[in-house]
Amino acid sequence: MRAVMYRGFGEEPELVDVDPPACPPRGAVVRVRATGLCRSDWHGWMGHDDTIALPHVPGHEFAGEIAELGAEIDEASGWHVGDRVTAPFICACGRCDECRSGNEQVCDDQRQPGFTHWGSFAEYVVVDEAELNLIRLPDSLGFVEAASLGCRFATAYRAIIARGRLHPGEQVAVHGCGGVGLSAIMIAVAAGVRVYGVDVSDAALDAAAALGAIPVRGGEGAAERVREASGGGVDLSVDAFGSPQTSFASVRSLRKRGRHVQIGLLLADDAAAAMPMDAVIAGELEILGSHGMAAHEYPDMLGAVASEAFRPIELVGRTIALDEVPDALAAMGRAGGSGSGMTVVEL
Repeated sequence: MRAVMYRGFGEEPELVDVDPPACPPRGAVVRVRATGLCRSDWHGWMGHDDTIALPHVPGHEFAGEIAELGAEIDEASGWHVGDRVTAPFICACGRCDECRSGNEQVCDDQRQPGFTHWGSFAEYVVVDEAELNLIRLPDSLGFVEAASLGCRFATAYRAIIARGRLHPGEQVAVHGCGGVGLSAIMIAVAAGVRVYGVDVSDAALDAAAALGAIPVRGGEGAAERVREASGGGVDLSVDAFGSPQTSFASVRSLRKRGRHVQIGLLLADDAAAAMPMDAVIAGELEILGSHGMAAHEYPDMLGAVASEAFRPIELVGRTIALDEVPDALAAMGRAGGSGSGMTVVEL
């Protein structure tokens, strides 16, 4: 099969021919029809994820068709070769304490295509524990749109609805208006609340405004500008970028008893970023993390997309071919190099 591979961290990826993956006994092999290009893929390529073994094929936001089912998949499971599917970027084991409690998104023995094993920048990708992790796609949902849900939209959906516990009449700030931030804005706007999109980029602010958010200039003083615009602070604030500055500003944007949700990754030395604990204590603020979404939670989101409560396809800025992935991945490390909106690879 064709696949995009890199042999060293930071080394130029190449389109190569490799053997297709073997199907695990309880897993499935999916024929990839579309796969998102995510900043997490860039972080992996840069060596920021210690689960990756070289050489490596990245890619973790995919949709396609079942090409093969494992020998231990019972016919009664309802899955068949040819079924249109996607999967969460965190594939759970189904046996650990977290999985048994329904929290597969923080599985103790999770597998992540594109990180723990070869991913979806290829014609075929493996999904472990297929009966638990495969998600059936509605007939009305195309492969490109399904791939755009990937880790960004699904993570944003759970962060806003489940972790953030958004209520009618609340105000929301989203710090960082990239793929996951714009997803969060779309979801919050669809809920009918006032949303502030915070970013340092004019293009990102324009994209946030086009979705219905009130643009707020990021950088120094961003929290004060959000508090002023919202009349004293927002009820829910999300750091969708992932930096000491944006996470700090997100917490400072809150009114008393507000909720901060951290989506953006803070890596290396930034992982121990300072928090304004004086505000957390005095205002009884909540600091929450959000790490993807379990497969069993997808139907509500897919139903909302199918009913056009929101249209994630509008967040797709461009589609590219598999042989364009190496240049597109490298561009993510350059300011403004990844363009506006999500990039989805069509195979």
